[in-house]
Amino acid sequence: MRDFFSCGVGQMSEASNRHSVAKNVIIKLLILCAAGIGINVFLSWLMNKLGLPLYLDSVGTVIVAFLGGALPGIAVGLITNFIKSINDYNSVFYGTLNVMIAVCAASFSRHGLKKRDIIILIPILALIGGGLGSILTWYLFGFGNEGVTASLARKVHDSWHISNRFVAQFIADFIIDFMDKAVTVGVAALVVILLPKSFSAQLRKYGWRQRPLTKQEMKDVTKMKVRKFSLRGKIILLLTVAISIIAIAAVTVGYMVFRSSVVDDHTKFGRAITENLACYINANKIDTYIELGEEAEGYKETEQYLSRMKNSYTEIRYIYVYQIKEDGCHVVFDLDSGDVPGAEPGTVIPFDESFMDVTDDLIAGQRIEPRVTNDTYGWLLTVYKPLYAGNGACAAYLGVDIAMDKLVSGFYQYLAQQISLFLGFFILVIAVALWLADYGIIYPLNAMAHAASGFAFNSTQERNESVQRLKNLGITTGDEIEHLYDAYTQTTSDTMKFLNDSRKKGKQIDKLQTGLILVLADMVESRDKNTGYHIKKTASYTELILKQLQFKGEFKDIITKKYISDVAKAAPLHDIGKISVPDAILNKPGRLEPEEFEIMKNHTTAGYDIINRAISTVSESGYLEEAKDLAQSHHEKYDGSGYPQGLKGEEIPLSARVMAVADVFDALVSKRSYKEPMTYDEAFEFIQNGAGKHFDPKCVEAFVERRTEVEEIAESFKET
Repeated sequence: MRDFFSCGVGQMSEASNRHSVAKNVIIKLLILCAAGIGINVFLSWLMNKLGLPLYLDSVGTVIVAFLGGALPGIAVGLITNFIKSINDYNSVFYGTLNVMIAVCAASFSRHGLKKRDIIILIPILALIGGGLGSILTWYLFGFGNEGVTASLARKVHDSWHISNRFVAQFIADFIIDFMDKAVTVGVAALVVILLPKSFSAQLRKYGWRQRPLTKQEMKDVTKMKVRKFSLRGKIILLLTVAISIIAIAAVTVGYMVFRSSVVDDHTKFGRAITENLACYINANKIDTYIELGEEAEGYKETEQYLSRMKNSYTEIRYIYVYQIKEDGCHVVFDLDSGDVPGAEPGTVIPFDESFMDVTDDLIAGQRIEPRVTNDTYGWLLTVYKPLYAGNGACAAYLGVDIAMDKLVSGFYQYLAQQISLFLGFFILVIAVALWLADYGIIYPLNAMAHAASGFAFNSTQERNESVQRLKNLGITTGDEIEHLYDAYTQTTSDTMKFLNDSRKKGKQIDKLQTGLILVLADMVESRDKNTGYHIKKTASYTELILKQLQFKGEFKDIITKKYISDVAKAAPLHDIGKISVPDAILNKPGRLEPEEFEIMKNHTTAGYDIINRAISTVSESGYLEEAKDLAQSHHEKYDGSGYPQGLKGEEIPLSARVMAVADVFDALVSKRSYKEPMTYDEAFEFIQNGAGKHFDPKCVEAFVERRTEVEEIAESFKET
């Protein structure tokens, strides 16, 4: 109980210490981020003040990304651009570029910053800042209208004879940004080199809710495969789909509101123009204007006024006055517009397809609502103003067509702004989500799985060490993962304890079983007054021979550690069949008569039957299979002259061939009621002479090679 309490207190103390370290790291990281933002803003202001063609607004971002990783770098990049947008609204849309720069810088410095990485990183960051930045600038401001590179873009276009304005803009932006990122990466790399490596290593450890994994553990964990789709991948997919749906919905709604606003503004403008122009058109002279054209009194003056009004506003594409009749539109006034000449008075123009649904209303002289069309004359907003004569009838319609180009250019600008903002926040959300998922879910789960996969069950010490490795993870996520870890650790600990107890009890049972077998064998052997310690000696000889055969590499497909153990345990049962032999025959002082010897020989098959019946009562026979072979075949001879089956050579089970050597040797050197013991020299000579006839030559060779140990065993059991 005291050990458990001490262990619990130790783990609590370790977790508390880890939390304290993590808190200090976060404080340092926040200070670093604040410094990074300050560096970005200051250097950007300084470059602008000095009028130098550099930005240097991502130096702090790269420094923080090098030292603290992607997430702090992303935060610094976004916050920097939000601060800059106080004076320059459009800066906020370039925050995405700073975010991408942070991700790239963090990726290249993840395993330490090398010279090669710095060389590769500069053009990559230039492509982000200059390449993607060029596309963003193109849609936000057009060609050569804004930014540090505007004058260089115009020079590239004019002096380098590059006709494509976008290409000229791209080249100019890349040139400036390459110089900018060369300085940025150089300064950031210098800062990292000057700072102690331990500082960066410590900053990278923020977020752990467990004992931080070592590099090797991280490598092992990341190599773990999943059957289909990783949890990390599912989180990214889910967030990507969710954020994309929200973004598309937001952009769509925003565009609809923007479009409606532009149309409303153009409509108000068109109505104001038509109201103004209507005051200068004499509706009572419409028929005269159609008939006489410029010859009609006041026609030229009215046309000139309409032309001045048109030229005053670039948004106005067409101004005209039509008299609407059933056969079409009769031209009263139709001003020239660019390359499109106006029609002469009296010309009849067919109804446009887009106005077919309101022709009846136009013929009837009714008011119609402004409408947006996109047909032969382009994308236009048309505002019609009825012109009423003195009799109250509609004499004609004044039409003003306002170009909707602003809506198109405004849409692309709006889309560029929204995509830029979306990407910046999308990367931030993904980075935060992955950070939370990695440290709160994925790393703890993988760490538990890795610890479990490395469990060793061979010994009590290895099992205890495996449990301790799991406990040392110290997962403290404060949620269901921690509950799972606690339950898993407790269950594993209890299981290992139960397994240790089971192994201990199993060993006790095994010892008890072996002891009972020895007692049983002793009881059988004790009926034979001549055998003494026969079963113990033969078991020892058998084990010795098998170990020597294994050492020599003989019978590799048979002899294993388990096989030797099973044969050694089974050896005492080789004469179990003697229980069926009458005492008069078993203990006869002289040689047996032939008929008596036949009865004695039956002990082999009797032993086989006894052990076979025992095997039928258990689910796992274990070493009893070897005992069955030993009991039946230990009197077989290598040349086939033995009993009970007359087996020959390797037809005889290996265990029985080994036992034959051990059994005969013990009989030779032991005193019997009917004979005196042989000397060791005589017994070994007898065994060697029997090689290939009575005994397996390999078994004899192994036995003789271990003669010293054989004699020691014989001496240790010699009766005093």
